[in-house]
Amino acid sequence: MDRQPGLSVRVKLTLSYAGFLMVAGGLLLAAVWVFLTRVPHVGLLLQPDYQYSVLRDFAPTAAVVLAFLLVFGLLGGWILAGRMLAPLTRITRATRMAANGSLSHRIDLEGRSDEFHELADAFDAMLTRLEAHVAEQQRFAANASHELRTPLAISKTLLDVARTDPSADTGELIDRLHAVNTRAIGLTEALLLLSRADQRSFAREPVDVSLLAEEATETLLPLAEKHRVTIETGGAVGHTLGSPALLLQLAMNLVHNAIVHNLPEQGTVWVDTSVRPETVVLAVENTGEKLTPQLVSTLTEPFQRGTERLHTDHAGVGLGLAIVKTITHAHDGTLTLTPRPAGGIRITVELPAIHR
Repeated sequence: MDRQPGLSVRVKLTLSYAGFLMVAGGLLLAAVWVFLTRVPHVGLLLQPDYQYSVLRDFAPTAAVVLAFLLVFGLLGGWILAGRMLAPLTRITRATRMAANGSLSHRIDLEGRSDEFHELADAFDAMLTRLEAHVAEQQRFAANASHELRTPLAISKTLLDVARTDPSADTGELIDRLHAVNTRAIGLTEALLLLSRADQRSFAREPVDVSLLAEEATETLLPLAEKHRVTIETGGAVGHTLGSPALLLQLAMNLVHNAIVHNLPEQGTVWVDTSVRPETVVLAVENTGEKLTPQLVSTLTEPFQRGTERLHTDHAGVGLGLAIVKTITHAHDGTLTLTPRPAGGIRITVELPAIHR
């Protein structure tokens, strides 16, 4: 925004200091004048032209004092204002560097806590979060571009082969193109859902988390039966405030991941809801391969896959837990991933509870 040039804050503070000092000095001199001319002094008031004599002797001294106060106020005010505004200068410099794209700079203001230090610390914390967010977005954009380019490249290859080989099996080509196109559509829809949840552009209403868990389980039951995975459900009724569609997607992703990341045979998925004093908890755990805590900590990153999926017909797009994480944070909740000692993982989502 373009603004008309004006006085700096340092000049304004200097003039303010000098002005207040002049006013205080003037009031003090006025008080001395009143004391000398209005308060009875034995023998003095009887002398002729007493007030005139006082004015003649007092006025030059008062002028010198006021001149000294003016110079002292301007000089002292300029120095004091500079010292007081020095932290603000550093904050301004850091702000301009951040505006130019440098997010790695920090103010790191020394000294004891005051308003300027609180502002500097808050700005440093904001820069840290912003730098992490930008890095995450850049990594996400690069991964998304790579993931989207893969099905497009496969489609182009299939079409090129079909064009150069007229005798190729058309039915097989259509099936493969359909599978690749379905994956590309699923990835696009997942990216749109991720963006919608991240922006928190949704209406909130009371939601029964236990009903969402039950609906997700019933919807994915055929998939579980197909892969010989047993689903066990239970828990208590608990309500939270949020988007039913997004929270249903959260539950679907958790149950779906628990099914496709399971044992080849005789796997189990446990879905449970519970209510705590301030939160509603949705917990999904499964059997499966043993996972290290280091690997588990990366599973919520976009396009990260913990192990090779055992059911390749439901390979997914690598955004399942990333979407769960984003939806959880959009609802002011907490997501916790814990590897099970016997294999598999336990995922817990805690959401703020509302009591009805």
